[in-house]
Amino acid sequence: MQIIPSSMLPERDEGALRQFLEGCREAARDKGHFQIASISLAVKHIAPLAVLQSIYEPDELHCYIERAVDDEAVAAAEAVVQARFDGPDRFAGVKAFAEDVLENTIAVGDLSEAFTGPHFFTAFSFDTTVPAGATFPAATVFLPRWQVSRSKGKYGAVANLRVDADTDIDGLVLRVWGAYRKFGAFDYASETALADAASSVRIQSKRELAPGRYADAVRQALAAIKRGEYEKIVLARGIELEADSPWQPLDTLNRLRERFSECFTFSFGGGDAGSFIGATPERLLQIRDGRLLTEAIAGSAPRGKTAGEDAKYARALLDSAKDLHEHVCVRDSILRRLARVQVEGRAEPDPQLLLLANVQHLRTRIEAEVGESVHLLDILPEMHPTPAVGGSPREQALPQIADLERIERGLYAGVVGWFNHLNEGEMIVGIRSALIAGRSARLYAGAGIVAGSDPEKEMRETELKLSALLDVLAGSG
Repeated sequence: MQIIPSSMLPERDEGALRQFLEGCREAARDKGHFQIASISLAVKHIAPLAVLQSIYEPDELHCYIERAVDDEAVAAAEAVVQARFDGPDRFAGVKAFAEDVLENTIAVGDLSEAFTGPHFFTAFSFDTTVPAGATFPAATVFLPRWQVSRSKGKYGAVANLRVDADTDIDGLVLRVWGAYRKFGAFDYASETALADAASSVRIQSKRELAPGRYADAVRQALAAIKRGEYEKIVLARGIELEADSPWQPLDTLNRLRERFSECFTFSFGGGDAGSFIGATPERLLQIRDGRLLTEAIAGSAPRGKTAGEDAKYARALLDSAKDLHEHVCVRDSILRRLARVQVEGRAEPDPQLLLLANVQHLRTRIEAEVGESVHLLDILPEMHPTPAVGGSPREQALPQIADLERIERGLYAGVVGWFNHLNEGEMIVGIRSALIAGRSARLYAGAGIVAGSDPEKEMRETELKLSALLDVLAGSG
């Protein structure tokens, strides 16, 4: 990637912007390949979700990821370039696509802060391959036309433009200049109309995607565990809701982010697929400044209605042999898989409690140092799926999931995230999630099955996890 000095920031005047884009067009002619002009600008204030709502088009790709407790949010919309992949080489395909784009990218602007420069947004399904006609492909990656962010009290906007040998520079200048003026002093007045439109949604029906299947699937899994076929397997169930009018996915997302500030709230979608949204507690992988951070999250208990009841559930969780065993399976698997790509992970000595609004988990943080030679997308296929959403050993457990569940997971328990030209990125696990398309919403939740699991208790755990999304969707009315 070519970086132009910040003194050439096109925002400074329209003439400089024109000169920069004309230079990109000349590069496209010389190289015989389109160029991406990536322009970053620091702004005084911007609200990423509100901006995304204002420019949201259902048929355009978009991605939103926020973790309020970290004071970070990023929104991306409209693919300037995109690709889709299927099969066991999907992670390598995404990496090669990004590398090719970056080789033909010219970046300029305020590039010293978080979320500046070109960022790629991606989603990977749970399964390596997906059937024909699946809602989402096995892998989607796109470079957005517009990106806005908030990080630790600082705000930024990025425009990525495709410049071909015959691009109309005058038209491009007008578009970019207008967008930067808009992002520099954004008007949020139009959001009232969106909120009013969403307030009339009412749920009309609810059905199980695989009626009567879950408890029997858990019993079959327990029998397989007893036979020694695998140590753990995660089984999910899904429900489908129908409303009297279309949901506004980003309005639902806003309700999730307000209720679950300690989680990653996310949305990924576009086209006929609708929007895949959720509030997940699980970070699969983060790399910043050469430092890797991941987490083992497994073992669950309810939250109490009183402080005493809450503490009682917490103590029982910390003392539960079944939950501790499930947690160790996840932690040790992550450490082994990091070692396969020559990354030495360091885990906390004991699991801690992760307290969410409606459930509490056991969590162990894992850190490591990574060199430039190890790309995030080289680590990702080893990490996904962890035993927290798949099973252990992975090779034995994963092939059994589809037959036991008899639902199509799609992006549920898959990966949603971003990565950039600095080998930085954030990948999260798509759990506690829903697929919203028009008047339909499919909700998913799962539970880890190990020796000692009880089918009725696991069913209640999935009900508890589903209730968070149900409450939010029902709250749309």
